[in-house]
Amino acid sequence: MLSPALLCALVTLSVARSRPHLPAAAFPQMVELINEADTTWMAGLNLRHLNISYMKRLCGTKLNGPKLPEVVHSTEGLKLPDSFDARQQWPNCPTIRQIRDQGSCGSCWAFGAVEVISDRLCIHSDGRISVEISAEDLLSCCHDCGKGCLGGYPSAAWLFWANKGLVTGGLYGSNGCRPYSIAPCEHSVNGTRPPCHREEETPKCEERCVDGYSTSYWKDKHLGRDAYSVPSQEEQIMAELFKRGPVEAAFSVYTDFALYKTGVYQHVTGEMVARHAIKILGWGKENGTPYWLAANSWNSDWGDKGFFKIKRGNDECGIEADVVTGMPFN
Repeated sequence: MLSPALLCALVTLSVARSRPHLPAAAFPQMVELINEADTTWMAGLNLRHLNISYMKRLCGTKLNGPKLPEVVHSTEGLKLPDSFDARQQWPNCPTIRQIRDQGSCGSCWAFGAVEVISDRLCIHSDGRISVEISAEDLLSCCHDCGKGCLGGYPSAAWLFWANKGLVTGGLYGSNGCRPYSIAPCEHSVNGTRPPCHREEETPKCEERCVDGYSTSYWKDKHLGRDAYSVPSQEEQIMAELFKRGPVEAAFSVYTDFALYKTGVYQHVTGEMVARHAIKILGWGKENGTPYWLAANSWNSDWGDKGFFKIKRGNDECGIEADVVTGMPFN
């Protein structure tokens, strides 16, 4: 049973739904509300200077992108395990374990794509190709993908990879042809990096590698063989993960998602903010609740070291409705 104080807080949050900036006191109240409710996850304060406007900038996935052909797996005789984790299935592919940071830019649509592409290049080359594909190359050079830091279409990102290819480039300051130039920002309450509430402009498309890189931009390209969607069915998504590796998915983010710490997320309270793209890399059950295992791109100081679990099988927040991926040439 919720206390009178928490019931009052819930009313306060409901009244504040239309405001672009919830009062600072509302988020600790929301954390308390969630943690006292009979739900499947625990909340905490992840994001400094948290407000709805900032969350909308982070969640830059647009609806109604180009339609991709659908690949349907035959599941006859396929024995899917009760739990699956791509990090354990392909331990020689370090990018699967990586958490990136999109900074103050609505580039989640690009990050979800390049994270999965990096993983699949390694998986389907038996570990021979282990690179970080550049989020910046996709973000800045795919002009049909949307509006860069103002949002884009995951399906268009996969078409760009299949048609044009992408170069390498890791997080800010790391190796590769085109590293991500938007510096990581400070998500945690007690961190030391610059706060994340500033706005970043989309980097310019530069078809050249950074000075000192060992090869040319065009020679560094990694081309995709195809791009496709996965049916919005639990077993089909599981089969795709099991056979071929992680996938990119998009879902509706509510205010309470920003407060996720541990457990299996399902929407409890708060308004719908925007659409967000992430990487799904596994599944399982926790205390009887089925979940998808996913990697966010808000740094490892968000959530459960950058990862989160979200309820599986009921299309929670639309997580099973828009799954896209592709295969490399190897």
